[in-house]
Amino acid sequence: MRNPTKIPEDVSSSPLIEIIEGQLDDTEAISTAVSKSYVVVSLLGPNISSWKQDPSLLADFYRHSLFPSMRQHGVKRVYAMGTLSIVRPEDSRSLLRYGTVTFVRLVAGGAYRTIINISQAFEEDAKGLDWTIFRIAGIPGGSDHESWKRDREDGKAFVGWVAETGWTMSQKRGALARWLVDAVEGGLTDWIGKMPAVSKLAGS
Repeated sequence: MRNPTKIPEDVSSSPLIEIIEGQLDDTEAISTAVSKSYVVVSLLGPNISSWKQDPSLLADFYRHSLFPSMRQHGVKRVYAMGTLSIVRPEDSRSLLRYGTVTFVRLVAGGAYRTIINISQAFEEDAKGLDWTIFRIAGIPGGSDHESWKRDREDGKAFVGWVAETGWTMSQKRGALARWLVDAVEGGLTDWIGKMPAVSKLAGS
């Protein structure tokens, strides 16, 4: 965790949670965190408002820090966040997705390249690990306790390919968090080594 002050007190004070502070280049802190885990869930993503961020920063973190630590400590399962900028052969055509990604490439090219580099890092360098990149679009919703409590019940989750029946362009943050917990507990074995789109299921 780069900034522990962002964690709500009711979470940080929980006896079930241990917070380890460190930066992306703090290999000792990363190793300590991984050694106490059996699954890694990463919500790392680019800062769209920052033009100075190195597009290879997060991909290099995965390649040179996280993956080696996971192998060292025998942790195989990792879920990592991606976006619709990542295109998979199984995706269907979507004008809404095309327009959104084109906009991101034009106004936040560094963020776009960061996401593409992350996907390449997993495809090329995560050998021996059971990885899944879950691709999201809009994730509205508040971070207060009431918002989390309400939003986690906001419909069912869609897991599949872009523009398939049931896919939408958004999912509440609380609902995404609930899906991640379910995915960790259930294993999501059908999606190991793949990059599914995750959203609210249409009509739910």
